[in-house]
Amino acid sequence: MKRPLNFAILKYMTTVEEACPEDVLAALAAEYGSFRAYNKADMLTALLTAAANGLLEESRFDLDEAGELRLYFRAHEAGAATINAYIPN
Repeated sequence: MKRPLNFAILKYMTTVEEACPEDVLAALAAEYGSFRAYNKADMLTALLTAAANGLLEESRFDLDEAGELRLYFRAHEAGAATINAYIPN
């Protein structure tokens, strides 16, 4: 059985140094591409929610090719430990 998309997002964030919503979308495309919430806006919302809950933090920002703001997130040590404690591999 496949884990929920939000769980997959959090687990993915523990495996990379940092990622933006587009990075997460690319990484999870094969398994979650057909999910209704699999889009840039919902991915950003999930990452911002995790940051608001203390599991992730914003690491930097830049502008993408279209001139839109792109936020990057990372799982800090305590956040990664919490994610890994509650979401098994």
